[in-house]
This record gives sequence, C-alpha cells and structure tokens, in this order.
Amino acid sequence: MIGVVGAGTIGMGVAQNLSQAEHKVVLVDISAGALDRARTEIGRAVRFQRIVRPDLPSYSPDEVLSRITFTQDLNDLATASVVIENVSEKWAAKQAVYRELDRICEPATIFVVNTSCFPITDVAALTTRPQQVLGVHFMNPVPLKPVVEMIPGWHTTEATIGTVTSVLASMGKKSISVKDSPGFVSNRVLMLTINEAVFCRAEGIASAEAIDELFKGCFGHEMGPLATADLIGVDTILHSLEVLHERFGDSKYRPCPLLRTMVAAGLLGRKSGKGFHDYALTA
Repeated sequence: MIGVVGAGTIGMGVAQNLSQAEHKVVLVDISAGALDRARTEIGRAVRFQRIVRPDLPSYSPDEVLSRITFTQDLNDLATASVVIENVSEKWAAKQAVYRELDRICEPATIFVVNTSCFPITDVAALTTRPQQVLGVHFMNPVPLKPVVEMIPGWHTTEATIGTVTSVLASMGKKSISVKDSPGFVSNRVLMLTINEAVFCRAEGIASAEAIDELFKGCFGHEMGPLATADLIGVDTILHSLEVLHERFGDSKYRPCPLLRTMVAAGLLGRKSGKGFHDYALTA
C-alpha cells in the first residue's frame, strides 16, 4: 500500500495516477471537504482523460476509486511501504506532518517529499530515517505529465532511489535527478518567469491574455506563465517565491505585491474559479 498525504490538486492527481497503476492507495487529509472534493475530481479526471488522451490506457472511475481509501487519520498509513507527502508549501505544516509520520510509520517506510522549493535534506532532518527520504517534484496534472524531478537528500541511499524510481516507472514517469537546492531546477527558473509576468501585469504593460499569448505564440509554450500560475495555484506561487527569497536572500525572488493581494482576495486560480483568468466552476 502507498500512502498519499494531502488531497489538494497534486495529491489527488498522485493518488489517481497510483491507482491507475494498480497500486492500493490511502489518501489522507485533515479536511473531510477536501477528501470529498478529491473523490469527485478524481472520478471526473478519469472520465476526462479518456477523451483528451485516448492513447493512454482506459479506466473506469469506479475502478480507479475502488483502489483508493479516503481518510482523515494519519494512523491509517502505519503499514505503508511508501508515503508521498503533498502538504502546502509552509514549513510549519511540513514539520508537523513528518514528525507524525516518523512516529506512526514502520521503520522501513520511505518518505517521498513533493515540494516545490524546500531542500530535501532539511525535511529529512525532521525524521529519524534521513536515508529513506527522497524528493520528487510532480507536475500538474500529475496523470498526464511523463516526467518528474527527483531530488536525493544528503543521506538518501541508492536503495531508496531504486524503490521510488520503480514506483514512478509504474506510474509512467521518467525521473530526472538533480542536486538538492531550494527550488531545484524547474522552480528556480519557472518562479522567476511567473513572477516577472505578474509584475508586467501589475504595471499595466500588458493584459494577462496578451502576456500568455506571447509565450504561446512566440515560444511555442502550451500555456503562458499566468495561466500556469492559475493552474498551480496563486497561493502556491506566492509561498514558493517566499521560500526562495528567504533561502537565497536574493531580491530577484521577491514576490510581486499583486500576488499577495490576489491571495488575500481569494483569487487563487482554477481552484477558486478566478485568478489571472476567469474559469467556469462546475459542480
């Protein structure tokens, strides 16, 4: 059994992808509402995947959901072979979760840290098993992205890397290994691009639509930086930039003030129905 902690956008995607790979999954979140949304969204995503990616194996929503146990109790992860953590990019939240997981889980359990910015060695230090802690940066939407960023910590063993690589391969993922550093490769580059695009929008240089169209039309990107921010979550973008700014002490990572305003206003992107663009919320 594989545990997944956090039933947000990435967590539910990881749970879906694991179930489609025929793993038994336990999905944990402190919020009953988040678990209910995850159950609904996973069913919807499975149906949608059959339409947009007919080249991939087809599954029924009932089949995928039957392999996922939804629970608010971390103790249900006691016998997990691997636990994939996806809580918010807040250090206090990471600390609380890993101290509990370390107490609850069997000594052989491997912890996979799904983080955008926190160094894996720092997270591993919260546990008594740093050799069994490995970073994996999943991209959204998880079931449709073929590549992940893998980040070994200082003490991560080859055995841990091998086990997690096998799980990822079963999910259809290629792992690209990078060294442990805040933001790794993808987010050190991506967050700067998104932040600068937000500054362009805040300064009135161009509309959100124009900024995104430039990146799609000129550079061949499937999605512009502001639409990408909406997909990831404007709050997650802000938290990631705050971590990079704090860890590097470099002003180039200072978050655009518009990000803070949008988060305070609840304009979080797709998950709230509105961010830099408007999205129709469906039941």
